[in-house]
Amino acid sequence: MIDHFGFQCADLTASAAFYDAVLAPLGGERVMDFGEAIGYGTGGRPDFWISRQATGDGFRESHIAFIAPSRAAVRAFFDAAIDKGVEILHEPRLWPEYHESYYGGFVRDPDGNNVEAVCHTPE
Repeated sequence: MIDHFGFQCADLTASAAFYDAVLAPLGGERVMDFGEAIGYGTGGRPDFWISRQATGDGFRESHIAFIAPSRAAVRAFFDAAIDKGVEILHEPRLWPEYHESYYGGFVRDPDGNNVEAVCHTPE
């Protein structure tokens, strides 16, 4: 289980616009905003954070999967990402190699991270 997770972003403004758009269909929203760091979550609890890049050189891809309440929410996440002009990794579909009801869509955020929305329930 994850308490919280965060990415450092090369362009915090672009990343914030991306996550504002793609997390809304999943029920996520900005919970805290400190200018240099923004926390997203549900129910008033931030469990996903983005911040300005402050350490390290170069890039190493990270992956995060956000829980979607339905397959329609996965598609809405994906459509919001497309509207932001990001790279598509995998359009929403079933991934039976994970399990029979695993429905996910994958995109790259503005920093190149692999971001997924996934629904685990049958349609």
